[in-house]
Amino acid sequence: MALRDLNTDYAGRKGPMFRLALKTGILTILTLGFYRFWMKVRMRRYYWSAIRPGGIPLEFTGRGSETLTGFLTAVTVLAFYIGVINLVLMYFSFSLFQGNMPAYFVSAIGVAPMIFFAQYRSRRYILARTRWRGIRFGLEPGVKGYIWRALLWWLAVIVTGGLLWPAKTYALEKYRTDRTWFGDQRFEQTGGMRGMFHAMRHVYLGVALMAVFGTLAYGLDEPVWVIGAIMGGVWTVLGLAYWRAMSFGYLTEGKKLGEAGFQCRPRPISVIGIYLGGGLLISLILTGLFIVIGLGFGILIGIVSVIDVNELFDDLGMLADLPIWVLTLFGTVAYFAMFLFWNVLQQVFITMPLARHLAESTRLVNTHALPAIGQRDRDEFAEAEGFADALPLGDGI
Repeated sequence: MALRDLNTDYAGRKGPMFRLALKTGILTILTLGFYRFWMKVRMRRYYWSAIRPGGIPLEFTGRGSETLTGFLTAVTVLAFYIGVINLVLMYFSFSLFQGNMPAYFVSAIGVAPMIFFAQYRSRRYILARTRWRGIRFGLEPGVKGYIWRALLWWLAVIVTGGLLWPAKTYALEKYRTDRTWFGDQRFEQTGGMRGMFHAMRHVYLGVALMAVFGTLAYGLDEPVWVIGAIMGGVWTVLGLAYWRAMSFGYLTEGKKLGEAGFQCRPRPISVIGIYLGGGLLISLILTGLFIVIGLGFGILIGIVSVIDVNELFDDLGMLADLPIWVLTLFGTVAYFAMFLFWNVLQQVFITMPLARHLAESTRLVNTHALPAIGQRDRDEFAEAEGFADALPLGDGI
C-alpha cells in the first residue's frame, strides 16, 4: 500500500478519560496501591489508541502483570542496596568521620546510576510493547553507555548552573533515538544542539531578569525592583512552556526513519494556554470539592456527635473534643479524595489536551518506504518498568 504524507489524528475525549481515570484511581486506592500497575497499562492503552498517524492507531500491548513482576524484582534489588550497602556506608562513616553525612552523600551518588538505568530500561520496555500498523518498535541494549553519558552530562549541567540543560537533553535523546528501531529500520536523530539552545532562550532571559532585578532590590533596598523580579519569574515559567513545545518539535523533526521523517510544529501559545487554563480549572474544581467535603464533615459531625454544629464552627478548638476516629476518617477521606481528583483532573485538563495538541501538530513525511519495513522480534524483559516504578520514576504515562 503506497502511503502519502500522513497527518496525525487524535481520537481521545475528555468524558471517557475522566471515567477511566476516576475508575482506575478508585480501584488503586481501594487496593492500597496494588491496582496502579494495571491502571497505568489501561491509561497508556487509551492514550496510544487515541494517537492515529494516518488514521491508524498506535497499540500498547503491555500487561499489568509484567509491571507488577518487574516492580517486585526491582524492590528486591533496591532493598538489598538500602538495607546492606547503606548499612556498610553508615558504619564506615561513623568510624572514619564521626558522623552520618558522608554516608548520605555517597548513598545519593550511588542512587544516580540506578535512576538512569531505570529511565533507559523503562523506555526500552515501552517501545517494545508499542506497535503501529502491526509493526513493533524497539530499543537496543545500551544502558551502560547511557548511564555514564547521563552522569557526565548531569555533572556538566550542575557545574554550569543549568546552562547546558539543552545540550544534555539533545545528547541523551540522540543516544536513545539512534538505538531505536521501527521493525527492521533504525531511527536516526539529526540536527544539533544549537536549535535546543534557541528553544531555551526565554528561560535564560527570565532567569537573567530575576537575577538582575533581585540584585537591585536587595542592593538598593527599593521594593519597586521586586516587581521586575516577579516579572522575570513569570517570564521564566512561560519560557518553560515555550521550551516544552519548541524542544519537542525540534527533536521530533530531527528524527529520521530511512527516507521517512516528521514535520512537527507545536504552537507555544497553545501549550502555555493548556497549562494556564488547565491549572485554573483544576484549582477551581478542587476548591469546590474542598468546600463540599467540608460541608459533608459538618453533616457527619451532626450525626455522630452531640456537639452543636454551629458552635463547632464558632470555636474550632472544640475539634479536639471529637472522637479520634471521626478526625482520622475525615482526614483519610479528604487526603485520598484530593489526591485522586488531582490526578483525574490533571489527565483531563492538562495531559490529554497536551497530547492532542502535540499529536495533531505532527505529520509523517516521505512515507513511501514504510510498507517495506519488516517485523522485528519481540523483546522480553525480566523487570519491565520495575526500577522506574520503585524509585519512583514510572508514574508518568
